[in-house]
Amino acid sequence: MTSDLPGLDGVQHELVTSWFGAVRLVADHSRGPGDAAVLRLRAEDGTDVALKASGPADHHLDREIVAHRTLLAPLVPGGRVPRLLHADRERHLLATAWLPGDLVEGGAAEREPDTYRQAGELLACLHALGTRVDGDWEAAQDARAMRWLDSPHRIDVATTEQLRAVVAAHAHPPVRVVPTHGDFHPRSWVVEDGVVRVIDFGRAGWRAPCTDFARLHRQQLAGREDLASAFAAGYGGDPRTGDVWRRTLVRVAIGTAVWAYQVGDAAFEAHGHRLIRAALAQVG
Repeated sequence: MTSDLPGLDGVQHELVTSWFGAVRLVADHSRGPGDAAVLRLRAEDGTDVALKASGPADHHLDREIVAHRTLLAPLVPGGRVPRLLHADRERHLLATAWLPGDLVEGGAAEREPDTYRQAGELLACLHALGTRVDGDWEAAQDARAMRWLDSPHRIDVATTEQLRAVVAAHAHPPVRVVPTHGDFHPRSWVVEDGVVRVIDFGRAGWRAPCTDFARLHRQQLAGREDLASAFAAGYGGDPRTGDVWRRTLVRVAIGTAVWAYQVGDAAFEAHGHRLIRAALAQVG
């Protein structure tokens, strides 16, 4: 029989059984209360499955299902992104083939230039899946940044007003957007036998290409020119220049500091405040 599957309700349990028959729980990779359940299962036929389950309030899983159905299929044959097996948006379930490997974050591979070269190559393949010009993207991003500033946070009053002024002064030209990962960094990469693969497309969407560089820029690539050069070489260039990039850094800084405060992540909130200071210094 299907073993107990933590984080799933009865309807989700039944749907998994209809997809795979009896399954065995291999490991629970869920990150904690409020996040989607992330389970590694073994199906009756021996297939290892990555199962994600959540509730109606989780928009990330819905976005990940859409990405698998509409964008990622051309990348699956290379074995570097998960293969979609089953999905049900109404019941908030996603099942993909399990991608072997260990998370890059926290391991030796996180400090190796070849990891970033491969990641850059994979990102270039993702960004090459489509392109279009969006005349509303910049304005929408600034509106979202202002909503963050309107919500509870611990950014001091003077800095908040400075950020509002900076965002209000942003130009909103049409921007080339591409399919992006939205959370591209070593916690979304796995590595096995030196081969890097990409997982977790819950923040996938059409954005300016440089946005997928933002988190790496202030974390793993900061002070590591060897990693930055390897990543740019794999990607085929470095989009971390120009006005779109500078505006992106301001928005990312705001979102990081406010979101981290709201979820109670003090360390990440402090990182967000450092991002704010760096972003304001750049525009100043």
